[in-house]
Amino acid sequence: MAYVFDLGNPATNADPFPEFARLRREDPVHWSPAMKAWIVTRYADVKQVALNNREISADRLTPFFKTNTEYQRGSIDSLVRYLNHWMVFRDPPDHTRLRRLFNKAFTPTSVSNLRPNIEDIVGHLIDGMEAKARRGETVDYIADFAYPLPASVIMDLLGVPRADLERVKVWSDDIALFIGTAQVAGNKYLRAEAGAKAMSDYFRSLVEARTAEPRDDMISQLVLARDDRDVLTTDEIIGTCILLLFAGHETTTNLIGNGFLYSMKHRDQWERLVADPSLAATAIEEYLRYDGPSGALARVAAADLDMAGKTIRAGQRVFAFVNSANRDPEAFDDPERFDIGRPVSPHMTFGHGIHFCLGAPLARLEAQIAAVRLAERLPKVGLCGGEPEWHDSLILRGVKALPIKLG
Repeated sequence: MAYVFDLGNPATNADPFPEFARLRREDPVHWSPAMKAWIVTRYADVKQVALNNREISADRLTPFFKTNTEYQRGSIDSLVRYLNHWMVFRDPPDHTRLRRLFNKAFTPTSVSNLRPNIEDIVGHLIDGMEAKARRGETVDYIADFAYPLPASVIMDLLGVPRADLERVKVWSDDIALFIGTAQVAGNKYLRAEAGAKAMSDYFRSLVEARTAEPRDDMISQLVLARDDRDVLTTDEIIGTCILLLFAGHETTTNLIGNGFLYSMKHRDQWERLVADPSLAATAIEEYLRYDGPSGALARVAAADLDMAGKTIRAGQRVFAFVNSANRDPEAFDDPERFDIGRPVSPHMTFGHGIHFCLGAPLARLEAQIAAVRLAERLPKVGLCGGEPEWHDSLILRGVKALPIKLG
């Protein structure tokens, strides 16, 4: 019986790396009937998928929506309307235009200016975990730290009141059922539609308010973003706000959560960071490489193409697994070793080429500050409980909860 890779298998989802290693050796471009897609696992091939914008399209929405019964019924109109404006789903020239205008609002200076705010949020969240521990309550590293940190940062950046954090989380979790390509969630398209509709209505009111009275926040900058040729439409601004809020916290939550998990599992590496906080920068790069927050790049073949001796037909889906590429021994020395002092790492976690993650500097800054402050204030922190449960997702890679003891 032929081998079939299936991330819908709970055991594979929890630890896909033995399967990735087998595929890299035996079938690096693998057709999975279970996933109805090509599975790409070697570093060189994943990089080719990321760079080949002519034969491989980032627009996986259009072909999906055309064949989806909920779309044909008109029951996911908001999902279609706003996600179609996400840069991550656009090819040139649309992507080029959106990225150019968005770059005007998301500058290196705007990111570096966030450091004091991030420091304050991190300190407040650690205070909160310590207070819960003193009361004898269970402290969940994800719910109490890894989620609210990036969510608060991106909400502050956009100008969204932190008081709305909980309802924004509900909407975002529903959208994640579609974006993350959940395998087993019931009614995932209708739930994602409800989340997209609620979030778009919410942001429309904020965009209208900032258009009338601009403030010092990202929504105002997007409203004002323009060049000699173009401006962003209201729907594009709303779609971009949803993307920023979703991508700006989901992936960073997973980065901070996964990195902490492996630091606890490799206690010697945590002790290195506690002893030498200057290792934070390389530690974050190892968090990103070893089991990063992004599972796969999802693409659709725009034309027939050959890869590793296989023919990928136009219209077929392609999942290029960056977490497999990041463990490829052809690209990394001793890739199975978790080493926070590893030299500069050419990992693929933020993508490559035109779709390289625009929020990478912000994610790195948040994760570095978090790592340093945790090592300083909670050096004896540790996990409690058994193995964590991983989210059911192809695109996002993270755990649902991490109960901890503070020492």
